[in-house]
Amino acid sequence: MAKPSLIPSQLGIQIANQALTRTGWTKEELRKQVGCSKQPITHFFQGKPITQSLFIQICDRLGLNWQEISELPTYDAPIYSVHDLVKTKQLQPQETHPLSQGKLDERVQALRQTIYTNVRERCGTIRVLDMSHPVEVDDLYITVNVLQQITGRRHKRLDELLQKCDLEEFDRFGLGQVEEERVPGMAAVRQYRKLIILGKPGAGKTTFLKHLAIQCNEGYFEPDRLPIFVTLKDFAEAEHQPGLLEYISEKALHYSTLPIAENVSTELLADFYTIFQAGRALILLDGLDEVRAEDHHRVIKEIRDFSEQFWNNPFVMTCRIAAWEYTFEKFTEVEVADFDENQIAAFLAKWFKGKSTSLQQFLKYLHQNPRIKQLSMSPLLLTLVCLAFEESGDCPSSRSELYKEGIDALLKKWDAKRGIQRDGIYRNLSAQRKEDLLSYIAAITFRQKDYFFKQTSIERYITDYIRNLPRYSLNAEELQLDSEAILRSIEAQHGLLVERAKGIYSFSHLSFHEYFVAREIAYNTPSLDVAIQELSHNVTHKRWREVFLLLTEMLRDASSLLVAIKQEIDRILATSEPLQNFLAEICDRAEAPEFAFCKPAAVRAFLFDIDFEIDENRTVALHLDRSANLLVCASFLTRMLDGITLNDAIAIAQNYDAKQPDVTKRISAASSANSVMMIAIKIALESRCLEADARKTLKSLLLRLKHDANDETLKQVADTARTVAKTRYHIGQGWQFSPQERGWMKQYYNATQLLVECLHTDGCMMPPEARQRLEATLFKPLQSPT
Repeated sequence: MAKPSLIPSQLGIQIANQALTRTGWTKEELRKQVGCSKQPITHFFQGKPITQSLFIQICDRLGLNWQEISELPTYDAPIYSVHDLVKTKQLQPQETHPLSQGKLDERVQALRQTIYTNVRERCGTIRVLDMSHPVEVDDLYITVNVLQQITGRRHKRLDELLQKCDLEEFDRFGLGQVEEERVPGMAAVRQYRKLIILGKPGAGKTTFLKHLAIQCNEGYFEPDRLPIFVTLKDFAEAEHQPGLLEYISEKALHYSTLPIAENVSTELLADFYTIFQAGRALILLDGLDEVRAEDHHRVIKEIRDFSEQFWNNPFVMTCRIAAWEYTFEKFTEVEVADFDENQIAAFLAKWFKGKSTSLQQFLKYLHQNPRIKQLSMSPLLLTLVCLAFEESGDCPSSRSELYKEGIDALLKKWDAKRGIQRDGIYRNLSAQRKEDLLSYIAAITFRQKDYFFKQTSIERYITDYIRNLPRYSLNAEELQLDSEAILRSIEAQHGLLVERAKGIYSFSHLSFHEYFVAREIAYNTPSLDVAIQELSHNVTHKRWREVFLLLTEMLRDASSLLVAIKQEIDRILATSEPLQNFLAEICDRAEAPEFAFCKPAAVRAFLFDIDFEIDENRTVALHLDRSANLLVCASFLTRMLDGITLNDAIAIAQNYDAKQPDVTKRISAASSANSVMMIAIKIALESRCLEADARKTLKSLLLRLKHDANDETLKQVADTARTVAKTRYHIGQGWQFSPQERGWMKQYYNATQLLVECLHTDGCMMPPEARQRLEATLFKPLQSPT
């Protein structure tokens, strides 16, 4: 009988080629990874049939879901048999057994039918956090990748970790990045007969195990084996403390349609024993970390004994990474890798499939919010962000509330919703005390620029905090032991602190580090006014930007914070007479009648920046008033067209909008300065005042955008158009500033941008009169009346 085969679809071949490009492998290197001859690889990329086992292995090596890229057969065929795998040396030959192979196959298939509904019921769906209803596992499951080297066991120094971080370009600072090679989880399951999958809370361990169970149950993975899924917490707490064999048999009988009788139970137990002895089961043990402390020794001994007795079955067990303090000699340990961009995109495509909420809008939101995108590397937190997005029907308005939800999910909900009670001294801390402790640690380390910190340092901070609480001893040795236990508990139970290398920790996400810093200032400082004054001195330091924004959202009245920021901004240019005079001229110029359509503060922001190109996106002006789009357009036209003044160009832009019946296509409605540039290019091309060379260049730019319409191309086209434009000054050519003065101007502008973002964040609460007064002082000299 011929082996079953699969063929990739045409779309699947394209996806596979893209995946091969991402890996950097040649087809020959892929062949070596799979361990096959050249022909199957060639046939795969030519769309020709190859054996199903090789097809799946190729997909695993490329990090692809084989079902999504294959032309599945119209009949219900098993993927491959045990005999096929023995012949291809993917499995060791089975231990001889009194039953004939045919009888054993019959016994396996009969028992598969008996437990089929049980497996479907227990593993077929997931319901996470505040989902309104359960969903099919495979409707959300994304191919899991694992790291073969456990991150926290790497022997690296602090300076090695810090080499990967750019503290000056803080937006690019990523704590979750790892350099180790990612291996598809399914490939690891096939490669290692006994596997322990470690991971942070919410990393997707249980979902992966359920996916394995369902795939085996449906005959897509190890179809000649019996899928056995055990929740170790339930096993540990089962009445009368049965052994694993007895527990599995009892569960199967409970969910089966067989009559409940002693002889049936005995026969079922014998069947399981026979199949386990023959090595024909896939044994999946979930959540060792969820077992209570009093049950640990018994459960671990049972797993060891069971895995040694039935050694020739594949085993896969999961546990939270920091809770793993055991050794199973025959097991290989791997760590679940964070989601990469491709996995995030694949998850979102499944999440938003068939929903009215816009996937593209959500992807744009992630692109514009790198801190949120970093959170989304965790499947649990990505799910939370998706739920928040759906609930609001748009982008979540308050990042501080979103971060708080994420922290609550890890700190409280994730265990509570599954009925898990953790043990140990850490239970003595209330949820608020836990947050206070994390806030205390965050504030100390952030002020010291310590994004990675040694275990000894963080234990010292924990000691300093808990020694003031009534339940803790004053004995130094006992405090030290308590601090060690608390640190391990924070990592194991919540994943908010993570061991990045041996004895070196950080917060799991930079967003959480920044959130806890802001929380410490908002809720735990003896004098908020003093804390705000101290914080305001960091207004020109990029790494504090998110702390300012988060604190603005947390305060019931942000007036004192924003006034302190404005005072610091004013000090930047206070000692420079030329720059104070420059601000005075801007104020005078902004009062001109041609600018009457736009807020004065937005006009001043535009004029401050326009001749010095500090911010090509004109972010501050557009934040203050979308009508400033007309100024962006007019500026480009003034520089491109001969004989056109800024007044003329403004009139042209206003006339364009007046004639445009579709409000969404008007200049004033454009979403960004780059979008405005596209309209400005079209207007320039219609003008007779455009030189031939410039006309040719602008036409080629529009043509490029037509063939490749995306945000990155739009930015590149807009940047090129700005470069082509002639240099014409709007304020006048007399202003010649020194490099130091230009540096102050940039600091002043960037700090004002931060202030405006704080003012306009949806979570900013302050009296409207105070908001208006503050906005009226923007880009004005110190002596100017407000």
